[in-house]
Amino acid sequence: MTQLQIGFLIYPGVIQLDVMGAYQVLAFPPNTQVHLIWKTLTPIISNEGLTFIPTVTFANSPPLDVICVPGGGIGQIEVMKDAEILSFLQQQSISAQYVTSVCTGSMILAAAGLLQGYKATCHWAFRAQLAMLGIEVIPQRVVIDRNRVTGAGVTSGIDFGLTLLGLLCGEQVAKMAQLMMEYTPEPPFNAGKPETAGKEIVRPFMQFGKPLLDAFLAQTRETAVQLKLET
Repeated sequence: MTQLQIGFLIYPGVIQLDVMGAYQVLAFPPNTQVHLIWKTLTPIISNEGLTFIPTVTFANSPPLDVICVPGGGIGQIEVMKDAEILSFLQQQSISAQYVTSVCTGSMILAAAGLLQGYKATCHWAFRAQLAMLGIEVIPQRVVIDRNRVTGAGVTSGIDFGLTLLGLLCGEQVAKMAQLMMEYTPEPPFNAGKPETAGKEIVRPFMQFGKPLLDAFLAQTRETAVQLKLET
């Protein structure tokens, strides 16, 4: 059985569930080898304070069948302007079977010039910023456009992972992974998207997140200029 090489870019400030939701799914089949990729093998700290230990570096990463870029907190801003990271993604995308992201990771792909001309999604609060980078944004949980597969907000990583696993290994394997995880979501509240959360929840959430949104917006505008997308 051919071993599928799947790589997650990790970096200081990455959102841990953006990585681990999809990782849990994609590590299920015996024919997948999942890598955590960073510049060095030095442990890094996620946005939530959990420690990740990279398994391979940019220099010794194998050619990947799937490259996945998770979103991050404030640390993502540095990633979006890091030429070494963007170059690594560009090089891996040439031969990758699928180029993918979870949450605001799609903004990193866009900064690398890898999503322009494709439909994609991201966390609902950042859709307008993703559109500023020349992307046709589709407000869906998972969006597939040719060999680009993108997931929406943080928990969509599980749905994204199951969708991608179905593409890679077939629907039966993906369903077995879902069964193994007992993935039958029944959230206690219907507040997972702004349309159902209501203004009384969305308004204070947006105020709470304003510093991060503003910081991302500044970098998005800078990236758009670099990509020659601003008119």
